[in-house]
Amino acid sequence: MLQLYKDALPVEEILCTWYEKYKRKNYGAFINFVGIVRDENGIDGLSFDIYEPILTSWFDQWQEKAKAQNAILLMAHSKGNVYVHESSYIAAVLSPKRRVALEMIDDFVEDFKAKAPIWKYDIINGERIYAKDRSTPLPHSGLLQ
Repeated sequence: MLQLYKDALPVEEILCTWYEKYKRKNYGAFINFVGIVRDENGIDGLSFDIYEPILTSWFDQWQEKAKAQNAILLMAHSKGNVYVHESSYIAAVLSPKRRVALEMIDDFVEDFKAKAPIWKYDIINGERIYAKDRSTPLPHSGLLQ
């Protein structure tokens, strides 16, 4: 399940909803990662643009990897502005065994940082400034860098 939200994520609501939906499906592990915007470099927050068709395709490929291991991947991400100490990203893996979930969440989060078509901007004094120094060009992206 891939969910996109305008601005900051309602973390507790998302995690509780996922937990309630899957707790009786006989998964022994529910491992999650919550990304929180840090107060650093004088930013007020971060702003995100997403190219949804590529993100959906990338996520679907990961769902197939998860399915092959009898696991499920869940992800929520923000579009728009997310201020310091708010959350912009949640990922979770459910699997019958913890080792699968622990390994997959690590691989998934790292691949997300490298390949997801999400562009990050710093918000400083109300202005969006492209965070090029912290961005990774997408493989085979051409102009979408």
